[in-house]
Amino acid sequence: MGSKPQIYHEKQVKELCALHALNNLFQTRNTFSKSELDTICSRLSPNVWINPHRSMLGLGNYDINVIMAALQKKGCEAVWFDKRKDPGCLDLSNICGFILNVPSDYKLGFVMLPLRRRHWITIRQIQGNFYNLDSKLDSPQLIGRSSDLIAYLKEQLDSKEKELFVVVSREVEEKQLWMHQYTLNNRGQDTLSNQKDVEPLCGSPDDSLSSDYNNRDSECLRLNEVRNCFVNNENF
Repeated sequence: MGSKPQIYHEKQVKELCALHALNNLFQTRNTFSKSELDTICSRLSPNVWINPHRSMLGLGNYDINVIMAALQKKGCEAVWFDKRKDPGCLDLSNICGFILNVPSDYKLGFVMLPLRRRHWITIRQIQGNFYNLDSKLDSPQLIGRSSDLIAYLKEQLDSKEKELFVVVSREVEEKQLWMHQYTLNNRGQDTLSNQKDVEPLCGSPDDSLSSDYNNRDSECLRLNEVRNCFVNNENF
């Protein structure tokens, strides 16, 4: 039997699940820090008393706009997955990982508070297997191979309260290579188009319709709006 893979798994602190999800995704400690994510919040919404992209107490609870902007610093994009589609359409060979957004209760000590929070969870492949790297877990949870992942995602997306973001390189996002490419022929039938091979991206250690989401806790900025924010701040 082969030895177990070395997996970096950052545990939950305060409301920093978005930070943990990013570091778990890139499998490196301090890929991002709390201060970096706070700086992103300030750049997304400058000159405001209460920043809409994080907890008003400054404990975290970052929204998707912060995650998207952080990923763009690493040359990646977060693509919202339309849960009306079958996850089987995903081209896993061109995907760096996944970030799942789920509802979460809020506790103060042992007291459950009547507050709704959104929890961010990373799912990614490590040495051929996919793992759930939820920062609230004691250890990484093995999902399995590609077929197991697709079944797992189908089960998760059956919930109306859960949302999935596909993390890909900027090139893959621009060419829409994160799902199997289909084109509509003259008869209105789907046909599979040719795809180019691409290498694994986003620092893999292995070497191996979006408007619906606006009804959630915080409205998502469009990808190009987040990107333009940072183009205009080159000294970030």
